This record gives sequence, structure tokens and C-alpha cells, in this order.
Amino acid sequence: MPDRVSVYEVAARDGLQNERATVPLRSKLRLIDALVRAGLARIEITSFVSPKWIPQLADADEVAQHAKAPAGVTFSALCPNAKGLARARAAGLGEIAVFVSASETHNRKNVNKTIAETLHAFDDTIGPALAAGLRVRGYVSTVWGCPYEGDVDPRRALEIAQKLLDAGCYQVSLGDTIGVGTPTQTARILQLMSREIPAERIAMHMHDTRGTALANVVVGLQMGIRTFDASVGGMGGCPYAPGAAGNLATEDLVYMLHGMGVQTGIDLDQLVEAGKVAESIVGRPLPGKVHQAGVRSLKA
Repeated sequence: MPDRVSVYEVAARDGLQNERATVPLRSKLRLIDALVRAGLARIEITSFVSPKWIPQLADADEVAQHAKAPAGVTFSALCPNAKGLARARAAGLGEIAVFVSASETHNRKNVNKTIAETLHAFDDTIGPALAAGLRVRGYVSTVWGCPYEGDVDPRRALEIAQKLLDAGCYQVSLGDTIGVGTPTQTARILQLMSREIPAERIAMHMHDTRGTALANVVVGLQMGIRTFDASVGGMGGCPYAPGAAGNLATEDLVYMLHGMGVQTGIDLDQLVEAGKVAESIVGRPLPGKVHQAGVRSLKA
């Protein structure tokens, strides 16, 4: 096991985009502040997409303008195109993320483009962002399976990940968008990836739909992965992936890691408080296990 890993928090974007009700700006800023207090150093705060597609994040410009990252903390946002990049730059963000699916059907449902068209469109996003001094992170969704096509050949995901890295992304996050992954499948995918891509340039973005997210994370740890995406309270999902229940809960991930002696720089008690803030602003119970059960001493 490693001594330390990085947790990339996605609740303010991936979490809130799947809520039926729109969360007010002030409440979003409360959540981001709570996440910062918990010690999260990498937080995706919004998405610069058309309000027509994701109305829950229609206030992306206001969120990015009002949420100021303290020293040592990176705020990022999803940017699907050049217009999104311009909005991110106007808000003063230093990092953006781009996204593409490993399955054609999900990619069309998600962004109304083929995979090839999406990658081509990144010419207007990744290069200009790097030239402007921004860092760029990439997402590859549906790596473990697609709600429309079923099994996905991991070689397709590898090819896409390589293209994103070649274009200038510093890291690619592989997503189990509908939470179908099992440890053996995860090992096969990561073995394939690691032949071509250094482990430090790969992150895992697991959904806990079928309760296997943490088991897959353990496989990732054993195979050299050191960055894991998570969402406080287990909020989130994909509006264009039927059955995509919540993300891996940040509290569950951090509880397990700390119990294994792996440090994150996160205060678990403060993280639980951030989960309470998240639950209060969405107005419904959140599914995270530690969020529901609380934290007992890890020294017992």
C-alpha cells in the first residue's frame, strides 16, 4: 500500500448535476467551503456546459467567480468546448477537465457527438488551455460498461486515454459510470492500461451502484493508482446513463484509506460535516455508508 494518495472531489459538479432540484448559488458555495475546510485540495466546482443540457449548473459562471481557492487548493471545472474554456478563463480558474465516453452510444447521448468528433473538438480546448497556462485533466466514461451497449472493450478506452494524454492532459480519470465493475475486471483493465500509461497519470472514478466501488479501489491501490475521484455523501450520477447511481462516497473512501494507514491530508470528521452540508442543501438522505453510520475510532 502507498503512504499517501490524492482524492479528487467531484460533489459540487458531478454530484449536483444529477439532482432534480436546482441548488441555489449560496448553498453551492457553502458546500465548496465545507469541502475546503475538510482538507480537500482538488475540487471540481462546476461545469461550463449549456444550461439547456445541465440546468442544475446554469450558474457556473457565478460559482466560479465567487468560489476562491485558498493557497494549496485547486478548483477546476468541466469544459466541453471553446466557449466553456473562455468562461473558465474569465472566472480565473487554473484547471479545466474535458470528457469523452469509451462507448459511442453513451457519447452521443452525453454530448451529441461521435467519439471522433469529440476528440477533434478538443483541438479548440486542450491546446488553447495549455497555451493560456491552464492544466487539463481528461475523463473517459463508461470504461467498465455502458448502459446502452453493455460490455466495452477496454482497448477502446486505452486508445482514447492515450489520445487525451498525447493532446496534453496531465491525467486521465477512468470512469465506471454505471457502477458495474468487479475487482477481477478492474485488474484486467488496469493491467492493459499500465502497459502503455504510467500509473501516476491514471485516476479512477468509481460509482458504487452495486456496492463494489471500494473493492475496485483496493485493486487500484495494489496496481499503483494514486488518485481516486469521489463525491461527498455519495451524491451524483450521470443524467445520460440510466441506472448510474451515486458516486463512491468521499467519506467511505477516506475512512477505508485511513484505516489502511494510507494518508490523504483530509480531516475525516470535517469531511463528515461537509456531508451533512451536502445533505441539507439537496434536501434528501444521501447514500454514503460513513455518512449514515458515522465515524468510530480507527485506532480500535
